[in-house]
Amino acid sequence: MLTNREHVIALEARDKGLMGMLLRYPYEVRDSADYFDDIQDVRITKDMLDLAKHIVEQKSGHFEPEKFEDHYETALQELLARKQKGQPMPTARKPAPSNVISLMDALRQSIKGAGKPASVAKPVKAKKAAKPRRKASV
Repeated sequence: MLTNREHVIALEARDKGLMGMLLRYPYEVRDSADYFDDIQDVRITKDMLDLAKHIVEQKSGHFEPEKFEDHYETALQELLARKQKGQPMPTARKPAPSNVISLMDALRQSIKGAGKPASVAKPVKAKKAAKPRRKASV
């Protein structure tokens, strides 16, 4: 069941069964111009088009769903099995701290300090090593 309201579907014979496709009412279908009008027409060179065709041909193939594993479902089944056995649930890992800074916070800080003169650190001069004094000869 999709929802609590009626839906119109189209039935199509497929192998030994029927496949149902949900049909949309006109008010549910949006005009494509609302989404694609902003896309500019771009001229593509023949070389670029040939390269794109080559890549698509190389990557094309028949869809084989058995090659894909649903990691989410597997993890969920393992979690349910642990819960049924009464084993403790794993705790969520805390994300490792990162060096990412908030640009907005950095901008706000720089604006706050804009009226104050920046303190300029004076360069530290390296001390010269003391030269050994020569004894005056008499």
